[in-house]
Amino acid sequence: MKNKAVAAPKKAVVLRGKSAYSEAGVDIDSKMSGIQSIKKMVAGTRTPGVIGGIGSFGGLFESPGKDHMLVSSADGVGTKLKVASLAGKHDTVGQDLVNHCVNDILVQGAKPLFFMDYIGTAQFDAEIFHDVIKGLCIACKQNGCALLGGETAEMPGLYPPGEYDLVGTIVGSVKKSRIITGEKIQPGDVLIGLPSGGLQTNGFSLARKVIFESCGLAPHDLFPGSKQSVAEVLLAVHKSFLKPISALLDAKIPIPGMAHITGGGFYDNIPRVLPKSCGATIDRSAWTTPPVFEFIQREGKVDTDEMYRVFNMGIGYVIILREKNVTEAMQILKKLRQAPVVIGGITKGKNSVTCIN
Repeated sequence: MKNKAVAAPKKAVVLRGKSAYSEAGVDIDSKMSGIQSIKKMVAGTRTPGVIGGIGSFGGLFESPGKDHMLVSSADGVGTKLKVASLAGKHDTVGQDLVNHCVNDILVQGAKPLFFMDYIGTAQFDAEIFHDVIKGLCIACKQNGCALLGGETAEMPGLYPPGEYDLVGTIVGSVKKSRIITGEKIQPGDVLIGLPSGGLQTNGFSLARKVIFESCGLAPHDLFPGSKQSVAEVLLAVHKSFLKPISALLDAKIPIPGMAHITGGGFYDNIPRVLPKSCGATIDRSAWTTPPVFEFIQREGKVDTDEMYRVFNMGIGYVIILREKNVTEAMQILKKLRQAPVVIGGITKGKNSVTCIN
C-alpha cells in the first residue's frame, strides 16, 4: 500500500475581537502570558533533584533514596489574604505559605524537597500573580526547596471580584532512623519556645473583626502603641524554623518532639505530639506577649484561654528536650539569634496542655 500524502499542518486560529470565554470572565491569553513571565523566577528555586522545568502536566523530582521517608503537608494562607488585598501588598503571602508548610513537616524531622502552589481567583491579575509567585520563590530559595509547579485557576462567580485563594503542598524527606514522632517524650522533659513572626497565618478572622470592624482602623493607619502600620503588623512574615532546628539536629542533640504553633494555639497543637500518658504545662509568664495580641485581647474582650487557643501569643515553635540537653540547645539557638526561652515542661497527664500564670 502506498503511503498517503500527509496534509500540511493548519495555521493556528487567530480570534478576531474578544473571545466568548474572555467575555465570560476568563482570559486565557493573560494567564498564559503571566505564567511565561514568572518562569525565570521559578527556575531560580531549582535544586539538584529537579528534573525538567515548569510547564509540563506534572513536576518531576528524583527520589531521595530507599532509606528515606517522604513527609508531605498541605495548607493555605487563610483570611490573611484579605489583609493583603486591603493593603494592596501581595509579595509576602507566598513566603507565609511556604514557611508554614516547611514548619509543619519539620516537626517530624523532615527537610523540604519541593513545593507546589494553587492560586484560585475570580479574574487573573498579572501584577498580583507576579508578586505572589515572587514571595513563593523567595521562601523556596531560603528553605532550599524547589518550586516544582502549580495551578492557577480563573473562576468568576466562585471567588469574589478582586480576591484570590492561595494554597500549597510541600513534600520533604527524612531518614527513617531520624524520624521524630513524639513517642519518646517523657515526664521531666523541657519545652523551649522560639519567637513567632507576629500572628503568622492564624487567627486572622478574629484579628480582622477586632482591628478593622470594632476599632475602625485601616491598613495604613499607625498600629496603636507601635511605629508600624496596621498592615505591617498583620502582614509580618510567618517565620521558617528550618535553620535553627537543622542546627540542633546537626549537633546531634536528641529531640523527642516538636510542635508548630498554628491554628489551635497551644491547647490543640502540643497534644498532637504528646504520648497519651503525658501532659504539658506552659508558664505564660516565661515570655513577654507581643503588643498585637494584648491589643486584640483588650479591645476584643477575649478570654485569656481562648487567646492561647486561637493565636500563637508570640511563640511560633516548640522544641521538647531532655533536661540535660537544654543548656547546649539554648547556646546553639542564641548564637543563631533565635531568642529561645524555656516555657514549660512535660508532666504525667492525659495528652493535654495546662497553662499557668
